[in-house]
Amino acid sequence: MSYPRELFEGAKGEVSGTLWKSGSAPDLKIGERSEVHYLATGASTGGQYGLYRWDMVGDPSGVPGAHFHKTMSESFFVLSGTVGLYDGDRWVDGDPGDFLFVPPGGIHAFTNPRGPASMLVLFSPGAPREAYFEELAEIVASGRQLTEQEWDDLYHHHDQYMV
Repeated sequence: MSYPRELFEGAKGEVSGTLWKSGSAPDLKIGERSEVHYLATGASTGGQYGLYRWDMVGDPSGVPGAHFHKTMSESFFVLSGTVGLYDGDRWVDGDPGDFLFVPPGGIHAFTNPRGPASMLVLFSPGAPREAYFEELAEIVASGRQLTEQEWDDLYHHHDQYMV
């Protein structure tokens, strides 16, 4: 394996870092269950990756069902609480410091079985996941009911294939 092609062509570095402060308000709330912080979006990383802090603060009902992605990997790093992680074969309790990597095509799901929990979610390469999260938040907030076909269309538009 070798290093990828250069993405920066300058002879000297530049000041371009972005700091996210831990006390920042979430960028998105999905009902009373989840708060999402957009740490680094696919757009802000030039498509290299997307990184989100996902705080599960409410009832674990309505969690995402088992699914897979065709265009990206997804990784989970537990920060606090207990995160139920499905690796396509079995559910395991993820404790702070635990990590799950799911390659493209890998079946996975997550929940918070024992109360509030927080994790980092990494998508690589970066995809516009915020649009998916925001549409879910709108559906929950409005109470809009989708047909099975509408759910399938929404999922497929966002590279999510339910199992």
